[in-house]
Amino acid sequence: MKNNILTIVLCSFVLFGCADQLEITPPNKITDEQIMQLLESGDNESIKLVLGSMANELPLLFKSSGIHGQGSADGRYYTCQGLDVMRNLVGNDIVFGTKATTTTFGADEYNFRNLTASSVDKNIPYWYYAWKCIFTANKLLNYITDDQLVNSNDNLKDYKARALVIRAFAYNYLMENYQDAYLQGGKDKLGIMLYDKYSPTQELKPRSTSQETYNFIKKDLAEAITLFKAAKIEYTKSTTDIDLGVANFILARVALWTGDWNTVISSCNDILDRYPVLMDQKMYGGKNTGDSDNPVFLPETNGFLNNAINPEVLLGWPVGEALTVHNAWMNPFGTSYGGAAGEYQRIDNRLYEKIADNDYRKEVFLQADFGNYHYPPNNAKGHIPAYTNIKFAATHGIGSPVTDRTKVGTVTDYYMRTSEVLLMKAEALAQSNKETEAKETLNVLLKARTKEGATPLTCDNYPSMQGLSVLQMVQLQTRIELWGEGGREFYNNKRWNIPVDRKSSSNHINKLTYSVKDMTLQIPDDEIFYNPLCEQN
Repeated sequence: MKNNILTIVLCSFVLFGCADQLEITPPNKITDEQIMQLLESGDNESIKLVLGSMANELPLLFKSSGIHGQGSADGRYYTCQGLDVMRNLVGNDIVFGTKATTTTFGADEYNFRNLTASSVDKNIPYWYYAWKCIFTANKLLNYITDDQLVNSNDNLKDYKARALVIRAFAYNYLMENYQDAYLQGGKDKLGIMLYDKYSPTQELKPRSTSQETYNFIKKDLAEAITLFKAAKIEYTKSTTDIDLGVANFILARVALWTGDWNTVISSCNDILDRYPVLMDQKMYGGKNTGDSDNPVFLPETNGFLNNAINPEVLLGWPVGEALTVHNAWMNPFGTSYGGAAGEYQRIDNRLYEKIADNDYRKEVFLQADFGNYHYPPNNAKGHIPAYTNIKFAATHGIGSPVTDRTKVGTVTDYYMRTSEVLLMKAEALAQSNKETEAKETLNVLLKARTKEGATPLTCDNYPSMQGLSVLQMVQLQTRIELWGEGGREFYNNKRWNIPVDRKSSSNHINKLTYSVKDMTLQIPDDEIFYNPLCEQN
């Protein structure tokens, strides 16, 4: 009898979702009470069939596409990677395109055109993406509220931990975008409405305070870490899992925003104990094994495009599962925005000039014009200018023969890596006035980024770091190491209270300035209209 019920339940989940969650009544009348009975049975196969599919969807939210209200052809706002790239453009360190008057996708962000108003299309996708994550997590958490039941089963511990991590990630994402940075005045302002369950008919809530919101986030992460450890699911081999590494990474990032330096350090140490190896020169960015007339940049040898060779990846997906929108924007040899469309992503000359000559990261940007390149499939000609990145360059797809360039863009993706963990730790140490330890931590990264055969770079001999405070050293190295990744410059500028100022750049097309206060989005009109308890920023 139990197996018959279980089969019906599974079909119900696959075809209709849960009755209470989707506000429809499946023909078989399976109830949440019957689902709970199966969970309480403690039978692992029953638990996996009932909740496993929901739990397995959670990691995919980190590479989410189909953001509400956005068309699939919109490379900016349809995917979370597109959102991150748009954040990249609101900064100092990326020069976008070659024409100041361009109206292409991304031009509004690069030119600071009305980015934050409650009614603009450049605002609401960030809101919808985060709430999609929260609602999805809460739908699963609705079924695992009984602590005694959870504590009796490792699968339920795992599922609950995954959901808590996703919810914490999403609430932190909202705070990063919709409130001033916590340490720059945001601490005493409003946070986000806190929902710990999902129901289409639950009462609307007002915004909590920023402190309450961050306490909620940290509580979710602390519980998730406890559950992972109790379930003996710590650092898994698969980079597609939500595991202890992902939880600690997000906790470190949250703690960095709130000034909880000890938590940053301990979370980073936990990760670095398991992931001590960094990328080396051979795998750092694109390498031309052809010539200028027939360039060959193979993604198989580029650690940013091939997780299989990158020892730093904490979270990412293989070929065939990866979301590749970021590469479409960043690859100068690709057939999309960052390549054939001519919107080349270049480094600001001011940052380029700060990279030491013996630092091989300088080699992932073109010192001079590459020249003409003919893009597949129609051999359309483009001219790739100086300072264009080859950090994310590939002329071919992974697994395709050198004679076939049509599969360019077939790569892996990643969202978290250990170089960033090192940098978060170094920053927390610097903020804690532990300057010697901060420099020692930064020196680990600098040594790993020194050209083969050269004297190891350190905080004390890195030319552009002379005269800087230790915190400024960390900030500079963060900008260099994480260039073009995950919108990090935007969010870090907001945390560090650093405005965008392009006036002294020689290669920025638009030499505007942009204040830190303008980096906070207004709450979208949809939320204000439907939730009368929600106050505007």
